[in-house]
Amino acid sequence: MKLKVVVHEAEEGGYWAEVPAIPGCLTQGDTWEELLQNIYEAIEACLSVDTNEIELKPQDKVLEIAV
Repeated sequence: MKLKVVVHEAEEGGYWAEVPAIPGCLTQGDTWEELLQNIYEAIEACLSVDTNEIELKPQDKVLEIAV
């Protein structure tokens, strides 16, 4: 999966980024390297699903796919 990330310079220094395809997926970093690491973590967190919060029946299946 490829996602576009929009990177902005923060007024107080450093950077912040948003992923338009995932509403609410934002992160920041003091350095470019920190921002890049945080982007991956933010996307993973925004796309993760906690199946403990979903009522599953015995016949239900949880699939993990790559696109």
